[in-house]
Amino acid sequence: MKRINIITLLVAGIFSGSMLHAQETLTLQEAVKFALENKAEAKKSKLDVENAQYQIDEVRAGALPQISGSASVKYNAIIPSMPLDMGGQTTYIKMGQPWNSTAAISVNQQIFNQSLFTGLKAARTTREFYAINHQLTEEQLIEKVANAYYDVYTTQLQLETIDSNLGSTTKTRDVIAGLVQAGLGRKIDLDRTNVAINNLQANRQIVINALELKENALKFAIGMGMETDIVLPTETFDIDAGLAGYAVSELNNRTEIQILEKQNELLELNRQNIKADYYPKLSFGGDLGYTGFGQGFPLGGDFNWFGTSGLGLNLSIPIFNGGATKAKVNQATIKIKQAQVDLEDTKLALNLANENARAQIKNSLLTVDANRRNTQLAQEVLNDTNNNYRNGLATLTELLDAENALSDAQNNLNTSLLNYKVAEIQLIKANGKLKTLVNE
Repeated sequence: MKRINIITLLVAGIFSGSMLHAQETLTLQEAVKFALENKAEAKKSKLDVENAQYQIDEVRAGALPQISGSASVKYNAIIPSMPLDMGGQTTYIKMGQPWNSTAAISVNQQIFNQSLFTGLKAARTTREFYAINHQLTEEQLIEKVANAYYDVYTTQLQLETIDSNLGSTTKTRDVIAGLVQAGLGRKIDLDRTNVAINNLQANRQIVINALELKENALKFAIGMGMETDIVLPTETFDIDAGLAGYAVSELNNRTEIQILEKQNELLELNRQNIKADYYPKLSFGGDLGYTGFGQGFPLGGDFNWFGTSGLGLNLSIPIFNGGATKAKVNQATIKIKQAQVDLEDTKLALNLANENARAQIKNSLLTVDANRRNTQLAQEVLNDTNNNYRNGLATLTELLDAENALSDAQNNLNTSLLNYKVAEIQLIKANGKLKTLVNE
């Protein structure tokens, strides 16, 4: 698999709007920043925040004067006649002229409309909701990217472990091959060593394939093109034993809780909007216009114009609608109660996640420490066994077993480091500080 410096990120930046400098490796902070600028979820949530202001503008427009103009022209091909009885004689009089036209401008201003006032409050609350939702989207994206990032790193460590073991076994094979060639070693030992090398090479290819898949998953998680080659830094697993004593912040500070509370506010405003149907509506209306009649076309013909104007108040009072409004209010109340149940359940789930994260941190610290000591011990055993084998005091089986034991110890250490990092992310999330992964 190709693994070169990320100079191709300059090309990816042309299409994504974000660039990483040439000769730089992809750190966790760079990966997160790249995702926040390029991943679809982040882009869409930003657009939702922008769109919320347009929703406010739309509702506010209803409180402003509504002005409209109209005009029409009509040709009466057949003018209707009306009979009139005059002195016992019936006379037919044509009602109208061949041409008539109207032009008017009208204005309407809401004076009292409870639904409109509630809508303005709901629009502002909606903007706050989308702002919190954008923050939650970013936090979820950071968590996803961090997990994918450390998953890639763990696989890289597995590959390094196999490469180290392969190098050690290859050196042992070369020594045995020299002994066999000199007539001092057994060919069966050489064959067994070659089998071990072949197995390691096969496992190495499996890990390489898995690493490529996980790198692609990381690229997708941050919105990076699949054609871009990435390189992670050589050291990322820093262990902070102080995390075990972290005190989790109040749940009310969690974005998940804030967004549910804001949803409850919106549901309450929806209920108030429904209740607005109980209130009367008052508006002012006025119009100014002209009506014209004539024998010819309005422009240039025999045509006369007459001005018209009117001002008035429009009052609408609800009296009885069969209980439809009450039923709608009750439905809205049920939705509020359901949302409150969801809020309490979310708090319970977050409490569980917080306690699990703290417990996992403590367990991971103990496991990492134990695996590190075990890896060091396995390395010492291998060194002693290798020395004994060269002096004829240990068998090849013991040497290969020692190499496998070291490989297992190193893989266990890598796994425990990944588990620690995953728990660390969850604990940082529990404290509402995932954004610190961007600013570190």
